[in-house]
Amino acid sequence: QVQLVESGGGLVQPGGSLRLSCAASRSMLSFNAMAWYRQAPGKERELVARITRGGSTNYADFVKGRFTISRDNAKNTVSLQMNSLKPEDTAVYYCNAVPIFETHDYWGQGTQVTVSS
Repeated sequence: QVQLVESGGGLVQPGGSLRLSCAASRSMLSFNAMAWYRQAPGKERELVARITRGGSTNYADFVKGRFTISRDNAKNTVSLQMNSLKPEDTAVYYCNAVPIFETHDYWGQGTQVTVSS
């Protein structure tokens, strides 16, 4: 079993920045990919950014140029640097891990990000 623990959410003004972190309870190298998803009230969960085991990244169009995903294999963490935040970025952000040898993903408990003046 894997635990993913997110941190770093909070309230920020439009144009501000936040950095989310996700700590995994086992080696990051056991995952094909790590990702951040988000879910706003009344909306479906959507992919924000993904980073593969090899370090390749992809981003949703609505965050390109503003958000950066990174991983630290030594610390078993994946981070999401969020800049130029907009009110529409308000959501619960979830960490996701896709294991190499298991058939189901792992999810964190989520961290609330609120962008408001």
